[in-house]
Amino acid sequence: MTSPVSNDPLLTSFKLGKLNLRNRIVSTSHASMNDSGGMPADRYQAYHEEKARGGLAMTMIGGSAMVSRDSSWGGGQLDFSTDRVIPYLQELSERVHSHGAAVMTQISHLGRRANAFHGDWSPVIAPSPIREVRSRGFPREMDRCDIDRVIADYASAAKRAQDGGLDGVETLCGGHLIGQFMSPLANHRTDAFGGSLENRARFGLMVHEAIRKTVGDGFAVGIRLVIDEGTPDGLSADDGIALAQMFQREGLVDFFDAIYGRMDSDLLLSEDNMPGMFQPDAPYLASVARFRKEVRLPLIHAGGIRDTATARHAVREGIVDLVGMTRAHLTDPHLVQHLLDGTEERIRPCVGSSYCLYKKATCIHNAATGNELTIPHSVTPADTPGRVVVVGGGIAGLEAARVAALRGHDVVLLEAASQLGGQLRLAARAPERANMIGIVDWRIAELARLGVETRTNCYVELKDILAENPDTVFVATGGLPDLDQIDGAELCQNTWDFLSGAVPPAADVLIHDGTGRAPAPSCALLARKSGSTVTFATSDGVVGQEMPYQDGTGFRKRFAEQGISIQGDLDLLRVEKSGARLVATFTHTFSGHTHSIETDQIVVERGTKALNTLYLDLKASTDFSGALYFIGDAVASRDVHASIREAYVTALSA
Repeated sequence: MTSPVSNDPLLTSFKLGKLNLRNRIVSTSHASMNDSGGMPADRYQAYHEEKARGGLAMTMIGGSAMVSRDSSWGGGQLDFSTDRVIPYLQELSERVHSHGAAVMTQISHLGRRANAFHGDWSPVIAPSPIREVRSRGFPREMDRCDIDRVIADYASAAKRAQDGGLDGVETLCGGHLIGQFMSPLANHRTDAFGGSLENRARFGLMVHEAIRKTVGDGFAVGIRLVIDEGTPDGLSADDGIALAQMFQREGLVDFFDAIYGRMDSDLLLSEDNMPGMFQPDAPYLASVARFRKEVRLPLIHAGGIRDTATARHAVREGIVDLVGMTRAHLTDPHLVQHLLDGTEERIRPCVGSSYCLYKKATCIHNAATGNELTIPHSVTPADTPGRVVVVGGGIAGLEAARVAALRGHDVVLLEAASQLGGQLRLAARAPERANMIGIVDWRIAELARLGVETRTNCYVELKDILAENPDTVFVATGGLPDLDQIDGAELCQNTWDFLSGAVPPAADVLIHDGTGRAPAPSCALLARKSGSTVTFATSDGVVGQEMPYQDGTGFRKRFAEQGISIQGDLDLLRVEKSGARLVATFTHTFSGHTHSIETDQIVVERGTKALNTLYLDLKASTDFSGALYFIGDAVASRDVHASIREAYVTALSA
């Protein structure tokens, strides 16, 4: 009988130019912020080596790696403008190759996306003096000397990659300099580099001609090409095909890495280029499929492909030759090894939270990613297994129980509620955050696989813990909504009851956000969907102060579309009754003036108040002499990653 693994299209080999790849799964270039002054030193190398160890075909380094000194956004890029990078690349390539994977780099010039107030404070250059909203620089128009210099810089950067032992390079179009020349939205030139599509492609063609001449035919060269800017007056799908055919015809590249959309603003970047939680999975595959029919060179695509089923479909149907699962590898760098081992169901799922773009490059529910030098991905068995009790089945408790079980302990988890998952289960009630339940579900499945005993509807006191005769106790009792400091708190609702459906929305709802996190905006969208008139008052200047920009801009867009009124810089002072209505009085952060809003219902989000009584009882008890750990929101109100990281690191040593 043929094994399922041997039939998996994701595990078939592929030849990219003259480079042999062991399977079809790659991690595409991204700025991980793990560099050391622009150099891929030990931390950067360990991050990519872990993915190579995990079995992928190729890891691509250097998201936006700078080819010129005037291509800096202020830190976090690899610097390919100097020979100093070569020894680091040699070390990195040796480490990746030792695990059977290939390694390429992206090289680029930011053009108008650069920052003029970093590095050597060079002025920003671009095809035309048109400002990009997101980067905020005012560029000067490039003259022919600039053009020739940057072309030479690209070739030199590619040669450094080759001398560093890498297997290839790709350039980046998109909102970067080559793409700025290509796009009619950024290029208003009237010379040989502007006007027609052929003229606008000239700079990119010259760059690749110089690269190919420098590195020769045996070194893989590709282009991360925008196949459709998805906006009126921008590059159309037909333009993307025509550009690709020009590069094919000239024989300058070995592959295309297809991307979609624009990145001129936070909104465009999050809605049309790097999909977050408001977008469906793999939103650009249909556009890539159309492009695929018109080009013959190998094709890579990464864009919201978070799971192996979607990746397998893309390869099986011939939409792509190599599938980029970049954020999925931040979540689980051993993804391919699971496929090889026949344990696909154990792959830690990417939930599309975009936390990795907020705290680069940190996965919301993998504490080790990006921290390979200090936090291991693998859990080692304990020298002396014992009895472990975990109190609390929220995300911190689930993680502590999982790691303790992996270490060989006999683990029981006790949860007061009827279901495991805590606040994350509530968060996933919001439609735009539904994928977050994957963080909980994966851990529940792992606990079942590991034989952890879980007891729900189990409210415990000190005597109940002692009855278990534990050697180790993790207290992960979480917290409760904190409304204590509000005068008139008894008149308010909390976001937990609102998200759970225990409290239905009234006709007119006021939501006050004191955290800048997702619960309050999620409540606003739920209330608006039910037909309520919604006013959103926040202590911050903007909605989503503590969110990844994808999520914050997603909420702001939907607030605008649905007519949700936003009032910023307001701290809630008190709530009072006024007949059948409620009146909330705020203090404006900057003016100090008071401001009142009358409404039917007030929902407040101010984080959680720690439930630490059990921990204090255990700590004071003379009947318990084992190890005691205090984790998660039972310590203080924090985000998902902070709780998981604390639980993981703590349980590794328990």
